[in-house]
Amino acid sequence: MYAGFGFRTSEIGDVEVVVHEGRFHLFHLVLPNHDYIAHAVSDDGLSWERVENALFIGDPGSWDDDMLWTMSVSPDPHRAGGWRMFYTGLSMSERGRVQRIGLARSGDLHHWEKDESGDFPLELASPPYEYRLDQGRHWVSLRDPYYVRIGERGFLLAAARIDRGPVIRRGAVALFEETAPDRFEVRSPLFHPSRYDDIEVPVPVALRDRWYLLGSVREDVKVHYWHADAFEGPYLNYSDNVLLPQGNYAARVARDGERWLVWNFYFKGRVGDGRHLLPPPKELRVADDGQLFLASFHGFDRHVVDVATSEALLPLEPLHGLTGAVSEAADGVALFGCDSGFETFVLPGRARDFRLRGELHMDGEGKIGLAFRLSDEGDGYYLSLDLPKGLAQLRAWGARPGGDVEASFDYLPLQANYYLAHGDPHPFELVAYGSYLEFSLDGAVLLTLADEHYREGRVGFYAESARLRLHDLTLETLEAPVDRPGRGPLGRGAGTPQAGG
Repeated sequence: MYAGFGFRTSEIGDVEVVVHEGRFHLFHLVLPNHDYIAHAVSDDGLSWERVENALFIGDPGSWDDDMLWTMSVSPDPHRAGGWRMFYTGLSMSERGRVQRIGLARSGDLHHWEKDESGDFPLELASPPYEYRLDQGRHWVSLRDPYYVRIGERGFLLAAARIDRGPVIRRGAVALFEETAPDRFEVRSPLFHPSRYDDIEVPVPVALRDRWYLLGSVREDVKVHYWHADAFEGPYLNYSDNVLLPQGNYAARVARDGERWLVWNFYFKGRVGDGRHLLPPPKELRVADDGQLFLASFHGFDRHVVDVATSEALLPLEPLHGLTGAVSEAADGVALFGCDSGFETFVLPGRARDFRLRGELHMDGEGKIGLAFRLSDEGDGYYLSLDLPKGLAQLRAWGARPGGDVEASFDYLPLQANYYLAHGDPHPFELVAYGSYLEFSLDGAVLLTLADEHYREGRVGFYAESARLRLHDLTLETLEAPVDRPGRGPLGRGAGTPQAGG
């Protein structure tokens, strides 16, 4: 989990990732000051190294002398080998209450220069958008730009607000069309669902002859999406349009060969007392019914250092030795369960950074789930699976050192998500990589988050009045994640490598 380095822990803001010549380039905001846009590079999408900062706020008196907000980086369609960065700027003279979109250029993704010629900075100046400070929430929204090229036409999307209707439901996706190189004309909103205060970080992507529009919503701190048959819309909704569960925000997409990768930041903790972290990306895919889902990042394959299969892992060992617990193995299949009471069945040894895979089948109507990074007493993470209801929930559950009689344990909900189970058995995948935790079922990522309550321990499954079968079980050991603080302009190291997370 890349988090930046420095005195403060909350550093990562909105992100943008570009894949160029086999290398990942990450651009991100730096919180809480918002005074520059940072740049980091990676060869695998997991371990990052900071390089030269991309852009800084302007000198006093400039239109962007207060803060820099979300940016978008894309190839310049009018200059071979060139890159454009559209970014959000605020000014001190307006106390940051008016948002505008600026332009910067680069020939190598490392050295950037602002360009205030032509239409830049872009601003809103007429209906149907809020464009005056006496409207709506008394600040002018025009942020989170994203450029998309469709044939010979170019469009710039941004988070904005319409000038009518309930104030907290005016969030819209503004649209500009590039009518000449670097010349943009405002158009009617691409999308206004009349539901949210804002649709932040809007991103369009075309998949299988259909357009999908991603957007982040502050009301529930989730990433949503909508779909349309044409870029211009109309954009429709599925009954469940959540792409990333709560805590994941400001998603962006990047093309990596034949794959589309989704990047975002994860907010760990409470408002004012948390951290923004960059988790590994996920692969964006389309189901047969047209709905989107995320698959685990293929880049983990490069970090597998050891593989244990069923022959070495089975049979599973009851952790607590509960009477009535049964565990056996036959032909590489694990058969285990507990008719009365709660028992955890663990694999041999301990694990820290790993990927666990297999196929799970449940017999009976009791409770089942996975457990990992467990102590010998069973303190650790518990991932419950309610297959009939389609609900996955992850908790940190264990004794609390020094807790009194009524506070002797932690039972902390970390993340939950609904899913539609497909058939039986259920392929599953659990990734624990530094502080990053990810769980997939039936090929789709359900849980993706960061937590540091437990660092290593036993790995296994639990059952309560239920029995399970496991097929094709493998436990892959992953090399520990490492991020480098950065290097100077000449490539000199700026510090000792530190473990990611």
